[in-house]
Amino acid sequence: MATLRVLLADTRSDRATAVADRLRATGAMEVLRAPPGANLADVVAELMPDVVIVDMALPDRDSLEGIRALTGREKRPVVMFIDRDDPGFMEQAIAAGVSSYNVVGISLPDVKPIVASAIAMFRRFRQMEEELERAKAGLDERRVIERAKALLMRRRGIAEPEAYRWLRRKAMNENRRIADVAAALLAREPPDAGSD
Repeated sequence: MATLRVLLADTRSDRATAVADRLRATGAMEVLRAPPGANLADVVAELMPDVVIVDMALPDRDSLEGIRALTGREKRPVVMFIDRDDPGFMEQAIAAGVSSYNVVGISLPDVKPIVASAIAMFRRFRQMEEELERAKAGLDERRVIERAKALLMRRRGIAEPEAYRWLRRKAMNENRRIADVAAALLAREPPDAGSD
């Protein structure tokens, strides 16, 4: 099994050291530390960890901006440990891209299952995002094809099945996707009614 690279960004160095020790004790994790005050997104881009753990004493809205920048640029699961419960901050943290929000107080829980769960949730969320993006792209392509068919029907005076066959034939002849042919047709004046 590959070693998991974990980046630890902390405002509480005492607890962060305890977290790092627990992670190293599993034997399957390499623990990296973010320098104090460093830009989290830049550190992640440089070190390429598999997961990021943010350990802070108090809710810090400025830190959320760093997490938001990170999750917008470098998609990674983010685990947050925090001392005090703050439901409003939790909502903001999750909206910023935190995969696992944990109020730990004085005693530190077993970190390994928290990290494993955050990774699993992150992967599932990314899969759903990708499926949604594919569905949206499919709908967008369908709209383009429908508009191109309507244009052909209007300009050539043909029925919908004939307009679709024209697009399909052109796509096959040019070794292109129908959606690409339709987009090109909409981007310029359509060909003369008599040409293929």
